[in-house]
Amino acid sequence: MGRLFGTDGVRGVANADLTAELALGLSVAAAHVLAEAGTFAGHRPVAVVGRDPRASGEFLEAAVVAGLASAGVDVLRVGVLPTPAVAHLTGALRADLGVMLSASHNAMPDNGVKFFARGGHKLADDLEDRIEQVYEEHRTGAPWDRPTGAGVGRVRDYGEGFDQYVAHLVGVLPNRLDGLKVVLDEAHGAAAGVSPEAFSRAGADVVTIGAEPDGLNINDGCGSTHLDLLKAAVVEHEADFGIAHDGDADRCLAVDHTGAEVDGDQILAVLALALRERGALRENTVVATVMSNLGFTLAMEREGLSLVQTAVGDRYVLEEMKRHGYALGGEQSGHVIILDHATTGDGTLTGLMLAARVAATGRTLASLASVMTRLPQVLINVPDVDRSRVHSSSELSAAVAEAERELGATGRVLLRPSGTEPLVRVMVEAQDLDQARTVGQRLADVVKATLG
Repeated sequence: MGRLFGTDGVRGVANADLTAELALGLSVAAAHVLAEAGTFAGHRPVAVVGRDPRASGEFLEAAVVAGLASAGVDVLRVGVLPTPAVAHLTGALRADLGVMLSASHNAMPDNGVKFFARGGHKLADDLEDRIEQVYEEHRTGAPWDRPTGAGVGRVRDYGEGFDQYVAHLVGVLPNRLDGLKVVLDEAHGAAAGVSPEAFSRAGADVVTIGAEPDGLNINDGCGSTHLDLLKAAVVEHEADFGIAHDGDADRCLAVDHTGAEVDGDQILAVLALALRERGALRENTVVATVMSNLGFTLAMEREGLSLVQTAVGDRYVLEEMKRHGYALGGEQSGHVIILDHATTGDGTLTGLMLAARVAATGRTLASLASVMTRLPQVLINVPDVDRSRVHSSSELSAAVAEAERELGATGRVLLRPSGTEPLVRVMVEAQDLDQARTVGQRLADVVKATLG
């Protein structure tokens, strides 16, 4: 069996790859693994279960709840809420685990199961591996140890979670948002209720788009992966700026008053300066991935801030932050982690903090985001090659070295093998877009010739 868990839970086409049987089995396995790890020692376990509004989430939620209850876990069913809300409530309610049903920014046919440990943190790799192992053992014949009578878990709806989460978001803001007009694109997703409520309570004048989920339209031409509707709405409503989430609202991208995109790197830069000003940017350090734009790196150097870079994936950013106690980290895609107030990327929190900075300074988002200049970045996928030889090919190493000499200090080359497909990603940054394209295509040709 290939590894079920990816970098963000178990995902697949709902009712094809991700079936009710798989969701139920994984939930039972998770309960058994956490029990054997001592998580439930001395008390009756409790789980928080939430979902995004995908139609398939309805039957998958039922399967997860049934699996947990059958394993003796009491369930608090919080309904449709963002992934970071489930993580927050898992910690705030001192639950033993949390489960979120979502495929984030993926299209509607997909869905996913994501587990959180006590405190609202993602499960460690070894626990995920053990859950897979236990699931497979019982799938192939070993019987579950099933409680009966009063030992089975009880299930109740926990509608209070909505207000608790919104109160948390508004409560951590350094200042109110009075006087700001903001357009929110909710991607017809999990934050369609939470995000507008939080911004309104904080004082903003809110316009919403993509806030009418019907179970089928999540991420469909809207949200953080499709910014054109938000750009048009910001200009049409003469708003100060716009915020876009993805389906489970763990991401945030923005649009300034002119309709120009403000990406995750720029958001990180703005928030880093805001946290430093308040003395909350521990060790004056920001964590990002190797895919961050070189313009971000140069901006942090110019501002006297340290930058730590990790492999691609918000879980690697989070691991580095937790290891050293850093306060801020994230990805170009809009996963931003503010560790003092969240245990995972939180798109609504990020948007609120960005809005708070605009309100506090009286500057436009465009002006704040100008702290960094995005260098032209070209990404080329080279398919059908032996990705395992990327770092061992002397010919490829020579071609990369030559490209780096040509680009100098204001350019960058990154060759990255895909984690799931037989392809290599070639990324080139340069001050000039034509130069980036030329160098990128030349390297892509070398990758194809050398590894094909």
